[in-house]
Amino acid sequence: MKKFSNILIAGVLAAFSLTSCERDLTSLNEDPKHPSVLQSKSLLATGQYQSSYYMFTGSVNFNNYRFFVQQWAETTYIDETNYDLVTRNQPRNNWNRMYVYSLNNFEQAKKNLASEANTPAVQNNKWATLEISQLFVWENIVDTYGDVPYFNALNADEGQFAPKYDDAKTIYTDLLSRINAAIAKIDVSDSGYEDGGDLIYSGDMTKWKHFANSIKLRLALNLADVDPTTSKAAAESAIASGVIASEDESYKFVFDKGTFTNPIFDDLVASGRNDFVPSELVINTMKANNDPRLAVWFTTVGGAYVGGKFGSKNAFGSRSHMKDFFLGKDAPASLLSYTEVLFMEAEAAARGYNVGGSAQTFYDEAITASMLENGVSTANTAAYLAANPYNAATWQKSIGTQAWVSLFNRGFAAWNFSRRLDYPTFVNPPNSKIEGVPVRMPYSDQEYVLNGTNVRAAASKIGGDKAVTKLFWDIH
Repeated sequence: MKKFSNILIAGVLAAFSLTSCERDLTSLNEDPKHPSVLQSKSLLATGQYQSSYYMFTGSVNFNNYRFFVQQWAETTYIDETNYDLVTRNQPRNNWNRMYVYSLNNFEQAKKNLASEANTPAVQNNKWATLEISQLFVWENIVDTYGDVPYFNALNADEGQFAPKYDDAKTIYTDLLSRINAAIAKIDVSDSGYEDGGDLIYSGDMTKWKHFANSIKLRLALNLADVDPTTSKAAAESAIASGVIASEDESYKFVFDKGTFTNPIFDDLVASGRNDFVPSELVINTMKANNDPRLAVWFTTVGGAYVGGKFGSKNAFGSRSHMKDFFLGKDAPASLLSYTEVLFMEAEAAARGYNVGGSAQTFYDEAITASMLENGVSTANTAAYLAANPYNAATWQKSIGTQAWVSLFNRGFAAWNFSRRLDYPTFVNPPNSKIEGVPVRMPYSDQEYVLNGTNVRAAASKIGGDKAVTKLFWDIH
């Protein structure tokens, strides 16, 4: 048998030598249809889709942001509106989607980009695109969990499988530094990933620069109460350099009904389930303010808008429902919008920062932008502003409440405002599983198995791994 094998191998070698002097046996390992190294643009597209879908999803198995800000109520199962974050392992699922499916794709894309052929300016623009995409996910992670693995989190190829948890304030400092470095790399006169991969801005580097500065503004405002000097300098720098300046520049993933579908469509329509309705708090707040967006967003019941009681079961048929404005297959996931940026500028002005306008002006512009985005007429917008004017004496309430309404269905963005400004006021439901309304997501349960020493140290440092343990910047 051994002799036969040797003869067979010799024959194969002879055949190769006769048919092609250019080929060798290593070509047998080559798959001409599947590249061994993915192009950075493919990894960028995957990371954008994964991060956008799972930051925006309304699935009870993941982020639960809409329940943290009490925008949605439930009809059948009420664990999530009673803040049960254990049964469905939401912290674990969200953690894995952000680290493994999002950050890791952008990190690998940066490595692969290094060997791709581009002009120096395009190479820098592509690197900046990947870096800013990654920083956006980092901001989401640190503002969801607090102290997290950061500096050594993506170094598994160096044998670091149990990274230590880094201080959230230290992470903030590094994120601001990295954003500044990424912006400095951008050449707006040249392109980025216009050859594919960039599913958000199609290689438009002016939009990427404005988006980066808008992330910087988010970070800056979150620092306002704990480090006002850094907050003021970063906010003013971001706005002076240029933030998102129109709805066209909003960072939103547009679904195409085919390859990608809106996760809210998946959760509320394709699932065939009727599990969610707008909350009483949303409906009653909007009714009290005579808000014209009610007719755009929600159905009526017997001619009236009726919200669901948060934390309780609600009969789906006797409550208002969300309309196709949110439920369409191709409805976009808007993750950092022009409306949000204007509210942040209003807040910065209210805090006394030099941002090129007054809090009153930015407040009016923010509400107007939201109304325009939702197809509300100029006359109805003017009437709403007249009935709900900015109040400088209670600016946190004015901005916090109006931002929370305008950012309906954009849970994470609304959560930043409500934690920072303490408006609107949320009431913990009577059957809640925790002692208050969540201000952070607990750590993944898998971390206690795979990275136990470090996660326990982090939990002790922040004052306990609980949903009611405040982040370092949430001091009120």
